[in-house]
Amino acid sequence: MNRIMMLILPLVLIGCGKTAPTAPSTENAAEHAHEAGGPHGGAILELGENHAELVHDDATGTVTVYILDGAAAANVPVVATEAVINITHDGQGEQFKLAASPLAGEPAGQSSRFVSLDSDLSEDLDDEDAAAVFVITIDGQQHRGAIEHHDDGDHDHTHETDRDHDHE
Repeated sequence: MNRIMMLILPLVLIGCGKTAPTAPSTENAAEHAHEAGGPHGGAILELGENHAELVHDDATGTVTVYILDGAAAANVPVVATEAVINITHDGQGEQFKLAASPLAGEPAGQSSRFVSLDSDLSEDLDDEDAAAVFVITIDGQQHRGAIEHHDDGDHDHTHETDRDHDHE
């Protein structure tokens, strides 16, 4: 009988194999935030410690990029007068400048928002064969963020109206 108890006791102490629930990691939470998009409804780009958010409006041909904090949640004004988007398509390269357009309340000489009104950029970002990279210099260091094209109906840009753009 003692032998049976000696064999059963370790099994009882080990338990039924269930483990205590663990708290979700902050890394997974940040990854989920990136998948969900940014505070302005756009696609999140990695820029080292910071992030950028690309908002692409086909209806107006406007492309806006916001510089965000490390959590991709809040605007971060930086000292820069412009940023660029470099696009390669059809074997050719193009560069589009985005001018600083400070939001209300941002310090003089700083901006978290950069805007292009060039409809060619807007169209090029819709080209699934194009490769695009956002480039900005922050504190003397160049930061680059790849702009991914998603052709699955879940676009990384906004639309004023969907009647002229097929999502299927």
